[in-house]
Amino acid sequence: MILLFTVITILYLLLILVLAFGFDKVDYFKAEDLKAETKLSVIIPFRNEAKNLPELLASIEVLNYPKSHYELIFVDDESSDDSVEIISKVNDIIPSLFGITLTDIKIINNVRTSKSPKKDAITLAIKIAKYDWIVTTDADCVLPKFWLDTLDCFIQKKQCKMVVAPVTYHQTDSLLKRFQLLDFLSLIGATIGGFGIGKPFLCNGANLAYKKELFLDLNGFNGNNEIASGDDIFLLQKTIKNNKSDVKFLKSESAIVKTKAQPTLKTLISQRKRWAAKTSSYNSTFGKVVGLIVLLMNAVLVCGLTFVLLGLLHFKLILYIFIIKSLVDFLLLFKTARFFDQENQLSSFIFSIFLYPFFSVYIAFISLFTKYKWKDRSFSK
Repeated sequence: MILLFTVITILYLLLILVLAFGFDKVDYFKAEDLKAETKLSVIIPFRNEAKNLPELLASIEVLNYPKSHYELIFVDDESSDDSVEIISKVNDIIPSLFGITLTDIKIINNVRTSKSPKKDAITLAIKIAKYDWIVTTDADCVLPKFWLDTLDCFIQKKQCKMVVAPVTYHQTDSLLKRFQLLDFLSLIGATIGGFGIGKPFLCNGANLAYKKELFLDLNGFNGNNEIASGDDIFLLQKTIKNNKSDVKFLKSESAIVKTKAQPTLKTLISQRKRWAAKTSSYNSTFGKVVGLIVLLMNAVLVCGLTFVLLGLLHFKLILYIFIIKSLVDFLLLFKTARFFDQENQLSSFIFSIFLYPFFSVYIAFISLFTKYKWKDRSFSK
């Protein structure tokens, strides 16, 4: 048992160090003052987002990109609140705020054809999209002023067909939300690190762009429509399998999209169960290995503490493993938090490192046996 715990710890140590190295290998991108060339269709699926849409719309209002170069396609997924009315009011009453014609803001109803509402929404929107580049984000996001400018500059400078861009949490005004932020930062750090070592395996649909032609050539989400989530990662994996050089990461502060952490423990568990439900369907060997090593490392700490309490292991061994894991985790977290200018949030690191092993093992376990609920709908794995 001691040998097994030691091997897992060494593998985890090497993995996080490699990802931290990869994080630094991805160059920062600074947008230049170029003439806008890329025309973009921004797709925003939504369901019951009345509380979040005003903030999103306010951020859209101040986007510093030619209004003639992008369109907004909102896809309503059977909202029962005032979401449609809020968008319609902006579209019909105060379009002058945007300075664009009414046809550039569309609201369409989702048409369900699979077990994945979001994939259906994006697929439907792409069918009517006017432009060659598709950009996806979420209704609970806030977009940076130079978001589309930076994306356009990156597309002009880099030869790619898909752009993965950064996302973080904001308004983290509670311990639970700060815990989620650090967890999320670790995922984004691993995402960037994967690109840095030439092994991209993660992305986030809240800030993702790709050519419509690429989506159609890869037959969109065909092959994983039975999985409710994963519109972003499965498309990334398809693109990598087709041609890895088509995908680039946009490491730029001016492209950071901000979203919200879950407000309660119940919704957090549902979200993480939704994320976990798709992992068994990954076709990325590296992604599966990373997930397995991370899970085993957390399981070592949970099981190790249990064995200590039963008198089957010396406490010092688990303490040393815990210290090693904490130090290497902090290295990657610090690099990521510095990029997002959120170093002040690291004050919750001590709390998080004690809680996270139990939380992650719990989520992995219950996701194997239970359904999850999301947006007032129940989904099976």
